[in-house]
Amino acid sequence: MNLRPLGDRVVIKKLEAEEKTQSGIVLPSSAKEQPQMAEVLAVGAEIKNDEIKVGDKVIFSKYAGTEVKLDDEELTILKLDEVLAIVE
Repeated sequence: MNLRPLGDRVVIKKLEAEEKTQSGIVLPSSAKEQPQMAEVLAVGAEIKNDEIKVGDKVIFSKYAGTEVKLDDEELTILKLDEVLAIVE
């Protein structure tokens, strides 16, 4: 199933958080920080092509967006102004 965001919204999929510390200690899922980096899966029609596009890796606000589960996949829908930076 495809998800098409409306207006100035984007659909992202969070990238996995690190499971180990630098010293090699494995972290349980409850101790991991929520990732703030994600890959853009879809963009709304009001977003200009040069602003952000599908496939971009972005950093977003910590508590931004609405989380949805679609076809056993956890996605987040957020407004463009909640995206802080594009990782190049």
